Amino acid sequence: MFKVPDMSVWNGREDFLEGALGTRWHQQVSAWHEGAAPGVALFGFPCEQGVSRNLGRTGAKTGPQAIRRALASHAWHMTKPVYDAGDIGCDDCDLESAQQQLGDCVKRLLEQQQFPLIMGGGHEMAYGSWQGLNQFAHEQAKPPVIGIINFDAHFDLRAYEALGSSGTPFKQIADKCSAQNTPFHYCCLGVAQSSNTQALFARADALGVSYRLDEQMGVVYLTETQQQLAAFIKKCDWLYLTIDLDVLPAAIAPGVSAPAARGVGLEVLETLIADIKASGKLKLADIAELNPQLDIDQHTARTAARLLGLIAR
Repeated sequence: MFKVPDMSVWNGREDFLEGALGTRWHQQVSAWHEGAAPGVALFGFPCEQGVSRNLGRTGAKTGPQAIRRALASHAWHMTKPVYDAGDIGCDDCDLESAQQQLGDCVKRLLEQQQFPLIMGGGHEMAYGSWQGLNQFAHEQAKPPVIGIINFDAHFDLRAYEALGSSGTPFKQIADKCSAQNTPFHYCCLGVAQSSNTQALFARADALGVSYRLDEQMGVVYLTETQQQLAAFIKKCDWLYLTIDLDVLPAAIAPGVSAPAARGVGLEVLETLIADIKASGKLKLADIAELNPQLDIDQHTARTAARLLGLIAR
């Protein structure tokens, strides 16, 4: 199931004169193994097949390694172990099998009492990530209510026929919830009106999606946003947090398939992530759409690493 991780990427500056308090991530991250002590399990999904199907700009396949490299020299402030559990790719263009494998890995990590933190890759990863959490939920005596919080400029609720893409994962999840007779709780924050058709807004409304436009997510609206998020969290037992980096302003995250003309400020995003973590309900998180080929001086990779570190703490 798991591909042995390439631990050579975990290297960087070493502050020997500082002793134990001068430790960095690359000195602490170890390869995950069955039976490892509970902690954070990093996992890569180097896949862009969904982006290609969605007619986006490809390059996200190399995102996971770029995030690892950016994170390697971050100062270590963790109090729990962090593991690298390797990657699940999509070299044969069979996205559906790759998503199922990703879900299987998420489920296995949850069974091992790990917190899965997945690095993409295109946002098609969301359907695979959710499948793993959904399967794990149905192993419980009383299946918990799952809520999805997506920071994204796009609803990703596009209609689809036989095959999904990076634009369809939450419609696929909604359809699966309907088929298994479970509620679809979805909150999408940072939606750009210019990037979503009337059909997508109508579908979001029909599905009862809780959402806010990017223009409603400045610091001046932070209290309102927090209240909306808190009301959503209250309805859920478990949370799945997914971040599409294109929710951030293009100046902060240029290395994505569709850079945002406006976006949501990092100071707002980090505050809301802290609220999500404080709920005690977060079970799974992922970061999608880093495209190193389009990045400028690693701005987007460094931002992704910062967010990943914030979620992991």
